[in-house]
Amino acid sequence: MADFDILQNWRDVIRRAAELKSSDVFWKPGNPPWMRLKGAVYPQEEWPALTETDMERLAQSLMRERDWERFQEYPEKDVGLTIEGLCRLRINIYRERGHICAVMRLIPIEIPTLADLGMPEVLKDIALRPQGLVLVTGPTGCGKSTTLAAMLNHINENRRAHIVSIEDPIEYVHRDKKCIVSQREVSIDTESFEDALKYCMRQNPDVILIGEMRDVSTFNVAMQSAETGHLVFSTVHTTSAAETMERILNMFQPHEREQISIRLSRSLQAIIAQALVPRQDALGRVAAMEIMVVTPTVRKYIEDGRASEIEEAIEEGAHWGMQTKNQALLRLYGDGIISADEAMFNAGNYTQMRQLIQRYDKEKADAAAAAAKAAAEQERRRRMAVAQRLQQQQVAPPQPAQPPAGGTPPPSKQ
Repeated sequence: MADFDILQNWRDVIRRAAELKSSDVFWKPGNPPWMRLKGAVYPQEEWPALTETDMERLAQSLMRERDWERFQEYPEKDVGLTIEGLCRLRINIYRERGHICAVMRLIPIEIPTLADLGMPEVLKDIALRPQGLVLVTGPTGCGKSTTLAAMLNHINENRRAHIVSIEDPIEYVHRDKKCIVSQREVSIDTESFEDALKYCMRQNPDVILIGEMRDVSTFNVAMQSAETGHLVFSTVHTTSAAETMERILNMFQPHEREQISIRLSRSLQAIIAQALVPRQDALGRVAAMEIMVVTPTVRKYIEDGRASEIEEAIEEGAHWGMQTKNQALLRLYGDGIISADEAMFNAGNYTQMRQLIQRYDKEKADAAAAAAKAAAEQERRRRMAVAQRLQQQQVAPPQPAQPPAGGTPPPSKQ
């Protein structure tokens, strides 16, 4: 494409990415744009290689003048942008070996519902809790923002409340439905997370979304908000409920951890740890979720700092809607949605996952063998019954002729 101009054509790349259902587009000098498709990245050779000038022009066009000036000294910048009628973009602009690069995350304009995402029903119950702290965890790119957006949307459709979100940048844009929604973007609507949280209480919120738990002060404010009657959502980059608990406690000094454990046991409502796993039918990815609901047993474990015992409580907590990551993966495997290899690759405990799959396959094979045996026995009995009927018809004595109605019987032979 000889007439490629970065400022005129980069949106064409995004349109193509949306058509292909790509989750991310990568921009780097010396390469054409790359796209993440079904979890893997591929170069898009239909576009020319980008130059350093292309990337500088693109980055500068995406920032305000003061942000561009600051980028020269501090080369990290997040930008939120909407392409009307297509999608919303979460853009991170950074330097790599002195070159400007960017990654654009494609976010649907329409917020999916929990039902659209195939999420467990317990998430609806968690979303409508009156107060407390709810954490959605997982690595970058695992769909935390989408899950949170769907839960906030459920609140927006079922409660009358004020929702305040503090994000960097804003990803999903919520319309006012039954709730009034105030979405504040760091560096545009507020100077920092700390400032936004400091003044948040004066905005009379019922529900608060904090984009990310970044430090001790943010966590303290979140927990204090949960303790004072607000429902607070946030994210942590951990892969399980037990790891989340350990990460939180390790943020604090040793002499503070006992008190933090007590506070957390009283304010925490749930931890949702998720990963995106490629579907077996190659139609995208599906979320495998570990769900921990704070029951009296779990609350006691948290209060005592016994994070290692939480997984056992989750395994046995199906009545409360809980499930471990391995249980979620096994269910997806059993439904034929993901392969055994993907289940084991994404397992929280590889050895346990392999044993679960082997046991499931054996039970399935045994059930199939028993069903085949029962079907064979039923067919044998059917054939025997048919054979018996045929035999009875062959050996039955001839029946005497019946006289016609109203007639006289034939004379007997002498």
